[in-house]
Amino acid sequence: MMVEFESISNLRFSARCGGRAAVLAVTILFCFLTAIAQTPLPSPLTQLAPPPQDLQVPSVATDFHPALKPLPELSRVGVDMDRQRPLSIREALALALANNKDIEVARQNVRISEFDLKSAQGVYDPRLSSTAYYERSKTPISSFLSGGSDGAVTQSDYTGTARLEGQTPAFGGNYHLDFSSVRLTSNNVFTALNPQYPTALTFTYAQPLLRGLRFDSSRRSIEIAKKNLSLTDAQFRQRAIETITSVQRAYWDLVFALRNLQVQREAVRDARTQLEHNQRLVTEGALAPIDVVAAEAQVAGFEQTLFSSLEEVSRTENNLKNLIAENHQSDLWNLSIVPTDSVDLVTPQISLADAMKAAMDNRPELQQSTVAREINQIDQKYFREQTKPQVDLVGTYGMVGLAGTTSGTANPLTSSSTQLREAVNKLLLNSGFDRLPDPPAQTISPDLLGGYNQSVQNLLSNRFNNYRVGVQISLPLRNRTAEAQLGRSLVEGERLATQREQLKQFIQVEVRNALQLVSTAQARLHAAVIQRQASEQQYQSEQRKLDAGQSTVFLVLERQTALTTARGNELRAQTDLNKAIADLERATGNALTTNSIVVRVR
Repeated sequence: MMVEFESISNLRFSARCGGRAAVLAVTILFCFLTAIAQTPLPSPLTQLAPPPQDLQVPSVATDFHPALKPLPELSRVGVDMDRQRPLSIREALALALANNKDIEVARQNVRISEFDLKSAQGVYDPRLSSTAYYERSKTPISSFLSGGSDGAVTQSDYTGTARLEGQTPAFGGNYHLDFSSVRLTSNNVFTALNPQYPTALTFTYAQPLLRGLRFDSSRRSIEIAKKNLSLTDAQFRQRAIETITSVQRAYWDLVFALRNLQVQREAVRDARTQLEHNQRLVTEGALAPIDVVAAEAQVAGFEQTLFSSLEEVSRTENNLKNLIAENHQSDLWNLSIVPTDSVDLVTPQISLADAMKAAMDNRPELQQSTVAREINQIDQKYFREQTKPQVDLVGTYGMVGLAGTTSGTANPLTSSSTQLREAVNKLLLNSGFDRLPDPPAQTISPDLLGGYNQSVQNLLSNRFNNYRVGVQISLPLRNRTAEAQLGRSLVEGERLATQREQLKQFIQVEVRNALQLVSTAQARLHAAVIQRQASEQQYQSEQRKLDAGQSTVFLVLERQTALTTARGNELRAQTDLNKAIADLERATGNALTTNSIVVRVR
């Protein structure tokens, strides 16, 4: 169909489709009325539009040639477009594992658990303590046998003690070894050694026979600390898997955003080409000027979509940078990231049964559930032990030593009796009787004469010792605290079992959904490719029909919009397929293995 405008009052047209003359006449009349309708004053909506977007198109403009505008400038806030950073997905994963703050927090949690275990094991470290002091005392006496002079006994001593104590790793026993040494001086007349050096060495061991024999609080703390370390390892692997999946999704989102930006820019270019084509047809008299307005509107619409796509590029790039940048001052924030990996269109071939088995074997959440169950079993074992009575076997063995210097003073008891004995003996002899037998000599053993070294030697020779063996019993009459704690731990075990089953169901749902998503994304991609190919053919065909006068501008613009949408859908389907593959790797717990990543935190 060819339409030629000569004047506002004189319209001539010729129709090449004879059977459709009436319909063609109505269509041309509608276009004529629409063209005349362009002459009234601008509407309020037109007045609100910015001046550069005003359409300066008269109702009849056979010689109108608007100035061509360049493509919009695609500048981005805070990013130097001239400084590009090529980035592969493996490099992005490496940067994320090295710099991501969630990964760093998880790694620090593992180190904290290591120190917690070391702290719990420190309960078996022996403890050495000692005291040393000087003491002087003056005690009044109330008996002639107290041995003091001037009504008091004065005594001074230098005392030193040391204790080594600790717990045994097995069987819950505890021990302490005590050593003491004293230098003692006194004015007591009955003291044979002055100064004297008493020493003592005592070993005591307590062994639980019931409560605490198989399991005690110290061993419980160590076992729980070990399990918590395993728990933080599993949490670290889970965080690593989640970060890998997030980086992969962010990477493919950026790939789509950049390629979609290119598609939208090509759409603007094609729309402007179509606008120029319509302007040429208006010049030739084949189209009405209103068709130029329609093409202008199409260009403006595509430009809006272009700027929205640019915003999407910035948003997705910032999301990826947030996952891989070292900190907020990293130079990476000022660079333009250029993904170098193309989309992977090969889907993993795995059955539902194999995927479920892999998920049950590899998912860190199940490993964390297992560790939580093991910790609960430790608590049950400990609280069951606490319900038993406390029966301890206690043994003590001690050695003592002594040495000193003889005081050199006479024993008041023996010295006064010597004079009396001599007098009695004289009377006996005068009376013809025999003398009284001499009393045994009051002497100090030579082994006790000496200084501090002699006292220690006497101690180590074990000549003087003592020992004691006994049983200590502590029997709570009801022991409700221990019984309640045991009952609580048993219920806690049931709760953990229920949560574990719930977790397995949730994992099954995730695996099924992930497999379905991969299958659906693959089918969507196949359909999107066909749609894009068909849209390209339709658009090209509609352009040829417009040139031949067998179509309208509306249909051409509609085909152009459909083509742009189809191209975007194909790009989205490609990246969605790669994101679906990443989600499947996360659901089966194979993200680390598939990406050849070995996690080492210790």
